[in-house]
Amino acid sequence: MSGPLRRDLSSLTEREFDLVVIGGGIFGACAARDAARRGLSVALLERGDFSGATSAQSFKMVHGGLRYLQHADLRRVRQSSADRHTLLRDAPHLVRPLPIVVPTYGHGMRGKEALRAAMAVYDALTFDRNFSISDPRRRIPRGRCLSRAEVLERYPGLPEKDLTGAGVFSDGQMINPPRLVLAFVRSAADAGAVVANYVEAGRLVVRDGRLSGVAARDLLGGKELLVRGRVTLNTAGPYAEGLLAEAGLPLADRTPWSRDAYFVVDRPLVPGTEALALPARTSDPDAVLSRGARHLFLVPWHGATLVGVWHAVYEGDPDVYTVGQSELQEFIDEINAAYGGLDLTLDDISLWNAGLIPFGENDPTSPDLRFGHRSRLIDHAAEHGVEGLVTLIGVRFTTGPSDAARAVGLALAKLGRGAPPPSPAPVHGGDVPDVDGHVAGLLARGPAAAPAAALRALAHNHGSTADRVVALARERPDLARTIADTDVLRAEAVHAVREEMAMTLGDVVFRRTDLGTARHPGSAALEECLGLVAGEAGWDEERRRREIKAVLDEFPPGLRPRGTAHPPAASAAERGGET
Repeated sequence: MSGPLRRDLSSLTEREFDLVVIGGGIFGACAARDAARRGLSVALLERGDFSGATSAQSFKMVHGGLRYLQHADLRRVRQSSADRHTLLRDAPHLVRPLPIVVPTYGHGMRGKEALRAAMAVYDALTFDRNFSISDPRRRIPRGRCLSRAEVLERYPGLPEKDLTGAGVFSDGQMINPPRLVLAFVRSAADAGAVVANYVEAGRLVVRDGRLSGVAARDLLGGKELLVRGRVTLNTAGPYAEGLLAEAGLPLADRTPWSRDAYFVVDRPLVPGTEALALPARTSDPDAVLSRGARHLFLVPWHGATLVGVWHAVYEGDPDVYTVGQSELQEFIDEINAAYGGLDLTLDDISLWNAGLIPFGENDPTSPDLRFGHRSRLIDHAAEHGVEGLVTLIGVRFTTGPSDAARAVGLALAKLGRGAPPPSPAPVHGGDVPDVDGHVAGLLARGPAAAPAAALRALAHNHGSTADRVVALARERPDLARTIADTDVLRAEAVHAVREEMAMTLGDVVFRRTDLGTARHPGSAALEECLGLVAGEAGWDEERRRREIKAVLDEFPPGLRPRGTAHPPAASAAERGGET
């Protein structure tokens, strides 16, 4: 079993790496793991925390490609299904199948017959979607249909006119996206990569037509670093092009961006564990076989409901986008119109999330927008005549594994080395052949003081390494209790600092535990977590004040929980920080 994750900045400057990866979201994490497992020496730099920006704001869905049939894009169907399979197989504790109910109307393209045929074609195209997935509950089932009566019994608020029933297909759902990214980061470190958060890549060092390294800065200590690499892979997402432009390497074709947004309602809006698709007010102009309106989704998650996603062309600074109250009201109005009886108001929103992803070329005033279809892999030897630099701008969280493998393959070619893709292996914590059995085992052997709900969450978030947290709780019985009235054990916060490179309170609240993932946990929970983290990190009172304020600033304005003593300030996006 691997050891703790350590932030050792001296290891970044002691040697020249085969590959330096900039950006610790899903694409950078997957690339670092893939490259390290192929035998390359790897450094991974992230300017904030791992999965601290767009990857963390994901809608938590792992898309298998069914909707790409409308584009007649069979290659993308196959790639998405393969990547979903990889995540279900290698991270079974953090990714599970998500059934989605799609109501059908009439007997044309929106009808049950057309959807049944599409699901049959999809099932045939993805015949290998469950190969090597040992846990039956992690396998993607075939599509099926529901009768009109069954649909109305489950969802009485749906419009009844012309309703003929529904199709049910399954995609994947991430239980905790930041922990999924962290599992890839830790797997990279287990394979020998040097990884560091809060290290900002400030300048690409180009000499004699070759990139020789990255001038970086430790954002916690202020130290300047030079990280040398034979090849550098830029996976900085919406910051990638800015980094290139500062080095005098602007892309000829600018990447358009979408601000994808959704909100969270802190209660179930649909029964059971199935998501419900609702018609949006927009359509897909790229569809070859159009079913009319695009879909919005009500998705059960952690006892709450994710509602979205809405897209908007974004052309500004990637640090300052936000979602306004008027936009949220428009979102609510659209959902209420599509599903009667919800009667949602702004007061029902516990959180909103937004991130920037590559988009299609669009007029910002157009109601029907073109989505980005594929990730961009750029060889700067061909683009700018600069050797040793590759950029990967990823389009969807789902395609992280395969797009990263393509980028690493290009880096290997530049290094003049041949190394086949590594054989399949679980990510850090993913050695869980039977997830339900793993959960049951942890419930049986966990500390008596730990509530069942907290142990279930621990089993999923930590997978096969959950016993490390349990051991800590046994060593210190006070850590076997939960933080306030949440489902997060006190031991998880201490473990995050000791073993998971959590450097700030926000790292623990938003990315190492479930404290702030679906709702504001309340001031009591935040103060208790602060005490645990500060005790481990040795923070003084001034540092404690800064840390609690920074966490409160991460919550959007107006989402103040009952009993909090700290009025929320501007959101991270509004104050110029990453969301």
